[in-house]
Amino acid sequence: MPKTREARSEINWPETIARCFEEERVVYSRHARMEMRHEEFGAIRDQEVYEATQTCEVVETYPEDQPYPSVLVIGMSANQRPVHVVCAYDNEEDCIIVITVYQPDPGRWDQAFRRRRE
Repeated sequence: MPKTREARSEINWPETIARCFEEERVVYSRHARMEMRHEEFGAIRDQEVYEATQTCEVVETYPEDQPYPSVLVIGMSANQRPVHVVCAYDNEEDCIIVITVYQPDPGRWDQAFRRRRE
Protein backbone atom coordinates (compact mmCIF):
# COMPACT_ATOMS: atom_id res chain seq x y z
CA MET A 1 0.00 0.00 0.00
CA PRO A 2 1.56 3.34 -0.99
CA LYS A 3 2.20 6.01 1.61
CA THR A 4 -0.06 9.03 1.39
CA ARG A 5 1.10 12.56 1.95
CA GLU A 6 -0.33 14.16 5.04
CA ALA A 7 -2.40 17.30 4.97
CA ARG A 8 -0.76 20.36 6.53
CA SER A 9 -2.75 20.14 9.77
CA GLU A 10 -2.57 16.36 10.13
CA ILE A 11 1.15 15.67 10.21
CA ASN A 12 2.23 12.80 12.43
CA TRP A 13 5.67 14.31 12.94
CA PRO A 14 7.63 11.37 14.40
CA GLU A 15 6.28 8.97 11.81
CA THR A 16 6.74 11.37 8.90
CA ILE A 17 10.28 12.31 9.93
CA ALA A 18 11.35 8.69 10.44
CA ARG A 19 9.82 7.63 7.12
CA CYS A 20 11.42 10.44 5.14
CA PHE A 21 14.83 9.70 6.66
CA GLU A 22 14.38 6.00 5.96
CA GLU A 23 13.42 6.73 2.34
CA GLU A 24 16.25 9.30 2.00
CA ARG A 25 13.77 12.09 1.32
CA VAL A 26 15.68 14.66 3.37
CA VAL A 27 17.26 17.99 2.47
CA TYR A 28 19.67 19.72 4.87
CA SER A 29 19.83 23.51 4.92
CA ARG A 30 23.23 25.14 4.75
CA HIS A 31 22.60 26.42 8.29
CA ALA A 32 21.98 22.86 9.56
CA ARG A 33 25.23 21.63 7.99
CA MET A 34 27.19 24.48 9.57
CA GLU A 35 25.63 23.88 12.99
CA MET A 36 26.41 20.16 12.76
CA ARG A 37 30.07 20.84 11.90
CA HIS A 38 30.57 23.53 14.55
CA GLU A 39 28.48 22.06 17.41
CA GLU A 40 30.00 23.18 20.73
CA PHE A 41 29.76 19.65 22.19
CA GLY A 42 31.46 18.10 19.14
CA ALA A 43 30.46 17.70 15.50
CA ILE A 44 27.21 15.86 14.84
CA ARG A 45 27.40 13.23 12.11
CA ASP A 46 24.64 12.45 9.60
CA GLN A 47 24.33 8.97 11.13
CA GLU A 48 23.60 10.50 14.54
CA VAL A 49 20.83 12.65 13.06
CA TYR A 50 19.36 9.60 11.32
CA GLU A 51 19.46 7.56 14.55
CA ALA A 52 17.90 10.38 16.58
CA THR A 53 15.06 10.85 14.11
CA GLN A 54 14.06 7.19 14.12
CA THR A 55 12.69 7.41 17.66
CA CYS A 56 12.18 11.16 18.02
CA GLU A 57 9.59 12.90 20.16
CA VAL A 58 8.03 16.29 19.51
CA VAL A 59 9.24 19.10 21.80
CA GLU A 60 7.62 22.11 20.10
CA THR A 61 5.51 22.60 16.98
CA TYR A 62 5.42 25.63 14.71
CA PRO A 63 2.36 25.00 12.48
CA GLU A 64 2.24 28.55 11.14
CA ASP A 65 5.86 28.62 9.93
CA GLN A 66 6.21 29.54 6.27
CA PRO A 67 6.63 28.21 3.71
CA TYR A 68 6.17 24.90 5.59
CA PRO A 69 5.06 23.89 9.07
CA SER A 70 8.00 22.93 11.26
CA VAL A 71 8.78 21.18 14.51
CA LEU A 72 11.52 20.73 17.10
CA VAL A 73 12.13 17.09 17.99
CA ILE A 74 14.45 15.33 20.43
CA GLY A 75 16.00 11.97 19.77
CA MET A 76 18.96 9.94 20.94
CA SER A 77 21.78 8.69 18.77
CA ALA A 78 22.96 5.09 19.17
CA ASN A 79 25.63 6.31 21.61
CA GLN A 80 22.93 8.07 23.69
CA ARG A 81 23.78 11.57 22.53
CA PRO A 82 20.71 13.84 22.74
CA VAL A 83 20.04 15.58 19.44
CA HIS A 84 17.54 18.36 18.73
CA VAL A 85 16.40 18.63 15.12
CA VAL A 86 14.28 21.47 13.79
CA CYS A 87 12.71 20.42 10.54
CA ALA A 88 9.92 21.28 8.17
CA TYR A 89 7.75 19.09 5.99
CA ASP A 90 7.24 19.84 2.29
CA ASN A 91 3.95 18.11 1.51
CA GLU A 92 4.24 18.57 -2.25
CA GLU A 93 7.70 16.97 -2.44
CA ASP A 94 7.00 14.60 0.46
CA CYS A 95 10.32 15.40 2.10
CA ILE A 96 11.78 16.69 5.34
CA ILE A 97 13.86 19.86 5.31
CA VAL A 98 16.34 19.94 8.18
CA ILE A 99 16.58 23.55 9.33
CA THR A 100 19.03 23.09 12.19
CA VAL A 101 20.57 20.36 14.33
CA TYR A 102 22.28 20.71 17.70
CA GLN A 103 23.00 18.98 20.97
CA PRO A 104 20.85 20.72 23.60
CA ASP A 105 22.76 22.57 26.29
CA PRO A 106 21.86 21.18 29.74
CA GLY A 107 22.11 24.72 31.10
CA ARG A 108 19.29 25.86 28.83
CA TRP A 109 17.06 22.73 28.86
CA ASP A 110 15.61 20.48 31.54
CA GLN A 111 17.16 17.06 32.23
CA ALA A 112 15.08 15.39 29.49
CA PHE A 113 15.86 18.23 27.01
CA ARG A 114 12.13 18.77 26.42
CA ARG A 115 11.50 22.06 28.26
CA ARG A 116 13.50 25.25 28.21
CA ARG A 117 14.81 26.45 31.54
CA GLU A 118 13.47 29.82 32.64
